[in-house]
Amino acid sequence: MHEPLSQRRGITRRTVLAAGAVAGTVAALGPVLPAAGAVAAPAAGTGKAGGADWFTDPARAVRPKFRWWWPDGLVDADEIAREVDQIADAGFGGAEIAAVHHSISDSSVLDTAHHGWGSKSWYTGVEAALQRAARRGLTIDITLGPAWPTAVPGVTPDDDAAVKELAYGKATVAAGTTYEGVVPASVRAASSGVTKQTLVAVQAARVNTANSTRKETGLDADSVTDLTDRVSDGKLSWTAPGDGDYVLISYWQRGSGQQPEAGPHSSPAAYVVDHFSPAGTAAVTGYWEEEILTSSLRKLLKAAGGAFFEDSIELETNGLQWTPKLPEAFEKHTGRPLLPYLPALVLDKSNQVFAFEAQLTREIRHDFWETVSELFNRHHVTALRDWAHRLGMRLRSQPYGLQTDAIATAALLDIPEGESLGFKNLDDYRCLAGGRDMAGHTVLSCEAGAYSGSAYTTTWDRFLRTMGGAYAAGVNQTVIHGFSYATAPGVSWPGFAAFSPYNGTPGYSESWGPRQPTWTHIEDISGYLGRVHQVLQSGTVRADVAIFRQTGYTATGIGASWFTSTGVPLGWTHQFLSGPLLDLPSATVSGGRLAPEGPAYKALFVEGDFFYSSSPTLALADARKVLKFAKAGLPVVLLGAFDQAYTPGVPADGETEALRAVLAELLALPHVVRVTDKTAVGDALTQVGVAPDVRYASSSTLLNAHRATKDADFYYLCNGKHAETVKPAVAAIDHEVTLRRTRRGRTVPYVLDAWTGEAVRLGQYTEDGDDFTLRVTLQPGETLIVALGRPGLFGDRNGARPHAESTDADRALFTGDGLAVRAASSGTYTTKLSRGGSVTTRVPVVPDPVTPTAWTLEVDDWQPGSSATRTEVKRHRLTLDSLLPWSQIPELADVAGVGTYRTTVTLPSDWTAAHGAYLELGQVSDTCRVSVNGRRLPAVDRIDPVVDLGGHLSKGTNVIEVEVATPLINRLRVSDPAVFGTSARQAYGLVGPVRVVPYAQAAIRA
Repeated sequence: MHEPLSQRRGITRRTVLAAGAVAGTVAALGPVLPAAGAVAAPAAGTGKAGGADWFTDPARAVRPKFRWWWPDGLVDADEIAREVDQIADAGFGGAEIAAVHHSISDSSVLDTAHHGWGSKSWYTGVEAALQRAARRGLTIDITLGPAWPTAVPGVTPDDDAAVKELAYGKATVAAGTTYEGVVPASVRAASSGVTKQTLVAVQAARVNTANSTRKETGLDADSVTDLTDRVSDGKLSWTAPGDGDYVLISYWQRGSGQQPEAGPHSSPAAYVVDHFSPAGTAAVTGYWEEEILTSSLRKLLKAAGGAFFEDSIELETNGLQWTPKLPEAFEKHTGRPLLPYLPALVLDKSNQVFAFEAQLTREIRHDFWETVSELFNRHHVTALRDWAHRLGMRLRSQPYGLQTDAIATAALLDIPEGESLGFKNLDDYRCLAGGRDMAGHTVLSCEAGAYSGSAYTTTWDRFLRTMGGAYAAGVNQTVIHGFSYATAPGVSWPGFAAFSPYNGTPGYSESWGPRQPTWTHIEDISGYLGRVHQVLQSGTVRADVAIFRQTGYTATGIGASWFTSTGVPLGWTHQFLSGPLLDLPSATVSGGRLAPEGPAYKALFVEGDFFYSSSPTLALADARKVLKFAKAGLPVVLLGAFDQAYTPGVPADGETEALRAVLAELLALPHVVRVTDKTAVGDALTQVGVAPDVRYASSSTLLNAHRATKDADFYYLCNGKHAETVKPAVAAIDHEVTLRRTRRGRTVPYVLDAWTGEAVRLGQYTEDGDDFTLRVTLQPGETLIVALGRPGLFGDRNGARPHAESTDADRALFTGDGLAVRAASSGTYTTKLSRGGSVTTRVPVVPDPVTPTAWTLEVDDWQPGSSATRTEVKRHRLTLDSLLPWSQIPELADVAGVGTYRTTVTLPSDWTAAHGAYLELGQVSDTCRVSVNGRRLPAVDRIDPVVDLGGHLSKGTNVIEVEVATPLINRLRVSDPAVFGTSARQAYGLVGPVRVVPYAQAAIRA
């Protein structure tokens, strides 16, 4: 059994708490939390960088996690403990318990009264999960309510705590005519269960077609008249002036009646809470305190609890998002009453209904959603976070889905989270990363690997290609979508899956776990991800430029004009900031850097507001802060007509003039540049003396992330793309890259292999002051980690030796015996050394590459067993004279499972210890492992499956084995055709071409 990773590093306080909670003795340990009630995040990158296990065997705290789907509380405690063991043994760091069962369309299958969310059986399952996790060194996250959005059992749609909407009604009144009758009813009927509504106001406004848009009826803002005091017994009498047609608009406050996704999940039913009021949050915390949090569970949460989790804020309503105190909050925020502006705000199925003059409409909507954002951040996010801290937990959330400032929310959260399904480009992650890093937090999480219609077809190859770019954009934790509980009534083999079938067809992504053949190799995947996380959670992030975003939305697919399209391909890194972040303690300038102890941005970039027609807007308060930063030495580049800027919201008297005066002062500073075309941004950055930390000669698909510690600068490099939809496809890259160090003292570069855990000093590079230039060759989706650190950082003994600056051999590298050259053909090679001078080295004869033609293949064919969770295995044995996908081999056409390929390679009698070879696997799907002469080699890079066989081959006959594991879809097509029969056969297996490419290497004798 796999030893809990966190326990290999000695006894920690969490380990002691875990043991105490399970034994019932935790109370004797005293209070866990600091006096202020804040919860410290687990130490990022546990252990000293360069320590024995720091990279090779990363701690549980940085390991990937699973979204763990339960059919509400229909779970067995023993099975829960078994699944925690499965997750732990596979090398993962924890799981998030979530009630999700879209695959069960018959709600009667799940008896919510006996095993719904929050029921006794659910509670027993949660306790079992925490108890087992405490023993295994894992952490367990828990959703705040069943499914999403956050909801509470027992709250009714009419309750003060329930989510609200502002519905509207309307009637047309011709010029000079009289409206006589009941107040116009809402254009949309109330949702089921909503029995009460309150009339907020009735208004009249003159129609002005000049303000109309394709979908909105234009109104004259100056004509808005409040008629509320004329309403009597629900009726209204009003005569329109003779200056044009009017509309009567009524506004009705009521519950929206929204329930959590795919409910009901509980008994009594849960309804979504008001996310903008103290009452909504109090309903959540009150339910947990009164109904769930026993003394036993409180102890277990401190022992093995990680975070409470809230999914994206998908508040769905036919009307406008509302809360009763919104008018009061709006007036406090803006100094103006809200009601006269309501016509420009009301919604009908997410569509705006009325509009005033375009700029005024934009300003009103900006002020409204800025107010909503403040209410959401204060009453929901901050309140829940502080409550979680009192329990020894943290708050992780996806802070988007509404027109609120998600960048500011990310700064409040312990762990902001994005998602690979909903985020259409990498700038969506960079928005959340800006909030995280300005607030001094460590982790940006990602709901990772959800793909529509891809159940049981998803490969780890696809997952890794998706996440490669996300890591470059700031993500450093994955919560993998997902791990399903084993079974539920009526499910088919291979067991319960949260999202499949989905409306009768294959659903979202995978249900990972032992039901999947690729679980055979899962520790290779978890090890790779854990090592990437280890590096990307270490030290502090460094980003070249901060992009100021007037409207802090994310999950929009909208990036930063020049940086997204041009800057990133040239090596620039950036993050997004919104107004509230400029008030954080980190928002200072020193040495020309913004947030010098954090991201240390070299410049601030401001452009027009993409969400409002690229308008050159800037709040007066924000403009003053930017001016303060610039006066302190921060370079600033503005794109657009900021000499004629205006406020994003409705301006107070004289505010526009004051704004322009501040910007005039700003633009007069020598290191502030304004340009009017995005193609000039690069030159502007050069003009203000700013250059990126990563540079290369021409545009490239290389992406990068930079983290700095006192020991090293870590650079994560990925050959990826900005968005899934970018065309053409990413091609292989092979060019020089220059990396800049920030640490002082002697520095050498290391290559950290996240697949094998090896860290070796780079043998060939050039050095120029703080710049290190090396050659980077990456296949599409492939990654590389380079550390610029002190000599000997990773136990390397070559620190005092010179390196190669150039060689005409294939490569120069450090070995245990010093610097060597490696080549695929014999000859004499010349190497230029860093200390000056050149040396020649003779490489012996190298055999020609070998393409194996004879293979044996043994396949364990996974098939349905006697129950939904039982798998039978049938063995197939074949002899192959060529490699084909299983779908093209008649005996394997509908097979899924694990196959072992064997071949022999005969090497000549002059093969020596100086020889080695690369095993090029070509096309292989999905996961694989390689053994040579009975010895299993380190994990194979899933993106570029080339394995160095150096030291494992000998003269004469050598046996090479390649074990390949596949997804299940080819079997499910025939075993469950009602759901999966329309899926095409997939080309799994070892397809090649497979080659053994020998090389020889020789030590450089200087």
